[in-house]
Amino acid sequence: MLSQIFILSSKGDRLIHKDFRGETTGTDLVDTFYRRITSLPGDQAPVFMEHEGRHFVHVRHGGLYFVATTTPDASPFTLVEFLNRLVTLLRDFCGPLSEKNVGLNFALIYELLDEMVDYGYVQTTSPEVLRNLLHAEPVATKPFSLLDLGSIGLFGAETQQSRVAPSSAASRPVLPAQGEQGSRNEIFVDVVERLTVVIAANGTPMKVDVQGEIRLKSYLPGCVEMRIGLTEEFCVGKSELRGYGAAVRVDECAFHSSVRLDEFESARVLKVTPGQGELTLMQYQLADDIPSPLPFRLFPSVEQDPTGRLRLYLKLRCDLPPKSQALNVRLQLPVPKGASSLAQELSSPDQAAELQPDTKSLRWDIPRCQGGSQLAALFKLEVPGLSRASLLELGPANLTFELPAQTCSGLRVRFVGVSGPGGTPQRWVRYLTHSDSYVLRL
Repeated sequence: MLSQIFILSSKGDRLIHKDFRGETTGTDLVDTFYRRITSLPGDQAPVFMEHEGRHFVHVRHGGLYFVATTTPDASPFTLVEFLNRLVTLLRDFCGPLSEKNVGLNFALIYELLDEMVDYGYVQTTSPEVLRNLLHAEPVATKPFSLLDLGSIGLFGAETQQSRVAPSSAASRPVLPAQGEQGSRNEIFVDVVERLTVVIAANGTPMKVDVQGEIRLKSYLPGCVEMRIGLTEEFCVGKSELRGYGAAVRVDECAFHSSVRLDEFESARVLKVTPGQGELTLMQYQLADDIPSPLPFRLFPSVEQDPTGRLRLYLKLRCDLPPKSQALNVRLQLPVPKGASSLAQELSSPDQAAELQPDTKSLRWDIPRCQGGSQLAALFKLEVPGLSRASLLELGPANLTFELPAQTCSGLRVRFVGVSGPGGTPQRWVRYLTHSDSYVLRL
């Protein structure tokens, strides 16, 4: 049972607040939640928190906090699922999640919450049902243009700057905004993978885990049947082998309840009749044994120079194919707590580095890294009273990045077929791998 729902900006500004039962003062709870979130170090905020008998459940998307308050007898995982579905519905009906877009569409969002929840009890999260109950129209932040290749990303991934025009098209709402004459018939199929890796100091991978999803966003009428063909050599489990090429193997996979699998075993085809909006067709996992090499290796050198400064020489090697590239690469390296200043020598002018005093870490930003290349940086840290104990505070390094048009598992989409009224739609298939946690021990 829900008591309140509110949406906050990254600065704690209240964008949306809905009190379903009138049991508490909303402003006090909003301030309490934001104080507790910001008092925790880094991004360590728990999904569930408690304050004076009131429980907070939150998720974060697009830099916004989506928060629900509830009583102790409610199921917390049900509320997390509800908040994630709310986020998906807001993307479908309002477009990309941002502070500005939420402000422009506040009337539509309040109407959506009124139809979804009655006196704290969830009534429906079905986009087909809600579409017939809404009267407010979405307000677009700006008209879509293929010439505008600014900060755009995949519709379901937390990306930074994936400069692909169809990605921007997929972020618009499924309902036509004010002043538009309707939307084009388009389908977007995204294969998105999250990579979790731990590499030992000697370069040996200690943990490799790939979590993947096949996501669909449809702007077609709901009576259209789709057939999505996957790699013929796709197999589930280690004992199954298919086709004549190299096997594309996953340990386990799960499908959405609307996906029909009558052709999956024989031809690796998923059949679905989706409604307008976003849908996760399949989720899969692969651990320890991936067919492609890990994208990055780090070769560090640590020493103390005659002046007493700590010298860090870092060489980052990109093991992607030469025609591939990694975007928005960021290396975060914890340094001794006494570090007071930083001198740096970087291998190219487009890179940047800084010492972050609040987290006592070194940040090295690389906008673009070509496959097969090596990047180097020399950092000189002033650490008063440097000792062997101080050196133990160094590392491990954490790497974040995006790999456009690539999958670590090797999974590909062979075709996207559509049968039904409305003519032949435009079909887009996109691939993205991004780091979930990529730890390199020194």
